[in-house]
Amino acid sequence: MSMTTPRIDSGKLGELAATPDGRGAETVFAVSDLTVSYSGNVALKGVDLAIQKNFVTAFIGPSGCGKSTFIRCFNRMNDLVPGARVDGEVLYHGRDLYGANVDPVEVRRRIGMVFQKPNPFPKSIYDNIAFGPRILGMKQDIDERVERTLKHAALWDEVKDRLKENALGLSGGQQQRLCIARALAVEPDVILMDEPASALDPISTSRIEDLIHELKNEYTIVIVTHNMQQAARVADKTAFFSVELREDGSGRHGILVEYDQTTKVFTNPTDKRTEDYVTGRFG
Repeated sequence: MSMTTPRIDSGKLGELAATPDGRGAETVFAVSDLTVSYSGNVALKGVDLAIQKNFVTAFIGPSGCGKSTFIRCFNRMNDLVPGARVDGEVLYHGRDLYGANVDPVEVRRRIGMVFQKPNPFPKSIYDNIAFGPRILGMKQDIDERVERTLKHAALWDEVKDRLKENALGLSGGQQQRLCIARALAVEPDVILMDEPASALDPISTSRIEDLIHELKNEYTIVIVTHNMQQAARVADKTAFFSVELREDGSGRHGILVEYDQTTKVFTNPTDKRTEDYVTGRFG
């Protein structure tokens, strides 16, 4: 059985007057005591947080702290990793994402993902956008959907005369915006971005950041980034993850240290570990 949460009506977006810390905004994800392990080895332990609608939420922290592991819990990508186990609770609009009757494919339609390295299909620009809607039976007005989605991803003017050309001929930054457009084409509610600009030059990175600012008016966005300046520029709220030694001394796992408004995390953090990281004394 698939999830029955309705597609969010974009006409109702922005009705709630949310404060910068998220009060008054609808909660999209509510995470409680989340622990993720791979083949019995704990990678991330005891995470609690809530992500609000139409906010950009950034995950920062040193390598190995579980940021990418965590973001993949939101669209059940960890299901595809042999030996992965997710314990705790992830509610999406109040529904348990890991409930027995939830279809992971439907989850991934509603919660799209853009990866670190641009990964367009070896097809035409047009077919990259049209592929998902066709597979899902969304076959009406495909031409209009392709144009609308590419405009939404700020790419239409650059490719409108090249739609039948192979997408692999685009620049890296264009390929990444195409991948964002591809995610938008199936009408998601949430967009997850795992280091979406780390492989791009500064100009392309700036365009992706501008796009994130525009998209948050209609989508909830969660981004993993190693670039703290990027988090400070694009995110409304920021979660800082770090690592701690396992009790038995056999290794280490990721933990959530602090989660707050981005300005507070970077200028007045409550935890010294956060302060040490954002000031460059650690990590």
